[in-house]
This record gives sequence, structure tokens and C-alpha cells, in this order.
Amino acid sequence: MSEVVWSQWDDLIVPEGIVRLSPGNFPLETSDLSQITFYVPTYMSGAQGLEFTKKMSSLKYLQVPNAGFDDAIEFLRPGMTLCNARGVHDASTAELAVALAIASRRGFHDFAIAQRDGTWDHKRYASFNDSKIGIIGAGSISKKLQSYLTPYDVEIRTFSRSGSGGSIPISDIDLHLPDLDVVFLVLPLNEESLNMFDARRLALMKDGSVLVNVARGPIVNTEALIAELNSGRISAGLDVTNPEPLPSDHPLWSAKNCIITPHVGGDSSAFESRGKILVEDQLRLLARGVPLENVVAQR
Repeated sequence: MSEVVWSQWDDLIVPEGIVRLSPGNFPLETSDLSQITFYVPTYMSGAQGLEFTKKMSSLKYLQVPNAGFDDAIEFLRPGMTLCNARGVHDASTAELAVALAIASRRGFHDFAIAQRDGTWDHKRYASFNDSKIGIIGAGSISKKLQSYLTPYDVEIRTFSRSGSGGSIPISDIDLHLPDLDVVFLVLPLNEESLNMFDARRLALMKDGSVLVNVARGPIVNTEALIAELNSGRISAGLDVTNPEPLPSDHPLWSAKNCIITPHVGGDSSAFESRGKILVEDQLRLLARGVPLENVVAQR
């Protein structure tokens, strides 16, 4: 049986011997999915996109278009390989992280309200320059973020689980939080990171500091964060929340000193070309019989 790939791209370039399917000639909602062996869920389709795998009886490769893959684990079956999109979203996510940090540090949350009200409200806020930065996570997004921060006059400390490569062990983060002005969360969600920033740890953060989360919402305890924000002690720039999507009546929307973007870190114009290149590279490896890149789980 030849490999059959389904992706969102009608113009995906595939090697000889691989059959290409896409929404234009093979809508998932109305087609027999049993022939698909390599599946790339439509970007940002979430659980709905992953549900189609249950009808793909021949599926061997699940290539998610996200760096995060925690939501795809439950869809794996024996004989399946799960790959993530490590590297595809680095540039977009890192640039948004920097933007959220600067916007929070310079008071954009207050200026946006003043603009809406037509009020010229001059205030002095802290500069992003001269900040002590903590980056929690050591993946490709972390490395891209570090490179984006090099033009600024900041001190950067990186934290990883192993503490290797010049980073600090995450187990020592409590010793550094009282000294950090900006904390970036760019680590995966797992048993160790779930609820990592709870009420106790948030209370350790420096007065006037900023928490930027472009990782996963459940890494931060939402209720504890709301309490800290409303106290006025810290600020936050959040591209991810818990729950998500955030209900319209959720108190996080009205929390003080908080900028929220609706999980758009990787969803920019930069995704299309990078995502397509990743899938095409993976298919070339598959056609050559070479192990795929970015394998994160196998059954």
C-alpha cells in the first residue's frame, strides 16, 4: 500500500509514490478516511481535527502542526508515530512574547483604556531595558526568544529541567523569582509543569514584575493569577489561558494589568510557508525510508 497523506495544502509537493489528499479533493467530513496513512490536522482545528484520526484505520503517522502535542497523545494507537512542528512557530511565538513583555512593561494595558476613553493620561512605566529576564523552558522557542532579546540591555537567565548548557535547573526557580523583572513561560505542559505557577510561586515574583505565558494555560493557576493581578502587584501578558477559549464572563478578562491575546502565538503569516516546508521535508524522509524528524511519541 502506498503512503497517502492528507494536509490542508492543495499544492503540497509530495515525492513520487505518495498520494496527496487535501480539502479541495478529499473533504474529511464526507470521505472514507481508511486509506490515509499520514495525517496533518488543519492548523488550529484543535480537538475537532484530531477526532478524524478515529476514522483513519490505516493511519501510521500523525504530524501535528503545533509545537505542543499534549492534546494529541490520547489519539495515538498501536503502530502510530506522533511528530510535532518543532521550529515552525519559533519566530512568530518569540516575537509575540517580546511584544507582550514590552507592552506589559510599558503600560499598554492602561494606555489602551485611556485611548478608548479619549483621555491623555501621561504616566511613567518601567522600561523593558535594564530588566532581569527569566526564560523557563529550553526548547527551540526559548532559543529564538533569546536571540530576539539580544538587542536589548537586559540580563537573561534561562531555566531548564536538566540545568545543562549554561541554564539553571527549574528546581531552583524559587530562588530567582524575587529578582526577575520579566518571566517568560515557553515550556511544554506535562505532569511537572502543570500548575507550576500556583499561588505560592506567584507570590514569590518581584513586585512590578511581568509574567508572559506563550506556552500552555494550565501551567499557571488562573485563580491565583487573578488574585495577584487584581492586587496590582504584578502584570501579565497571556497568549494562553485556562480555560481556553476564555468565556466572555470570565474574571480574567477584567483583571488589572493584564493583556490577553487569543492563542495567536504561532498563527501568523509566517506559519504557511514554514508549516508546508516541514511536511514536505517529512514526506521526503518517509519516501527514502529514513526516520522522521520531531518524533515525540510512538505506540
